[in-house]
Amino acid sequence: MKKWILVGALVLIFTAFAVYQHVQGIKPTQTTSLVSDPTLAILPNNYLPTGTIPESSNVGSNSQSPASAASTPAPSASSTPTAPKKSSTPTPTPTAPAAQSGAYKNGTYNGAVESYFYGNTQVAAVISGGQLSNVTLLQYPTDRNTSRQISNQAMPILTAEAIQAQSANVDIVSGATQFSQAFAQSLASALNQAK
Repeated sequence: MKKWILVGALVLIFTAFAVYQHVQGIKPTQTTSLVSDPTLAILPNNYLPTGTIPESSNVGSNSQSPASAASTPAPSASSTPTAPKKSSTPTPTPTAPAAQSGAYKNGTYNGAVESYFYGNTQVAAVISGGQLSNVTLLQYPTDRNTSRQISNQAMPILTAEAIQAQSANVDIVSGATQFSQAFAQSLASALNQAK
């Protein structure tokens, strides 16, 4: 019984909404053409907003009745797109610099040894072409299998992020929070040496 009451209520609400929408502005007309207003192009062919007058059946005629001219706005010149004018003076094409130097000096720089709860971590930053090209792990906790596993899983992720960012600003790897922080601190000290 509750289901039938719920279904009846939904049908009643939907019907009331449809009647409200119908009364508020979309009224059927007898014409099957749309007015030339492009904003009405999404409406079905037999519906027009309240207050608009459909185009006359004389498609080739440009004359409009005063009521039609008042209700249908004329397109303004600013609404039609125009092609950009070409400049008569040629614009110079930019040239690439001969050799772009990076932010760092080439070489391999060892970072500071950073200690955390599970042990010590140290990385080396490899700089080539003025860019951070690789990070190698020099020291990390090896006394527990879990520590080795965490370091081995987090190291490639942190290395890839550091190379992409060209800095020590890396996200912390889930499950390797302290290792990630020690990695970032050691890498930051190595990159400071490379400046």
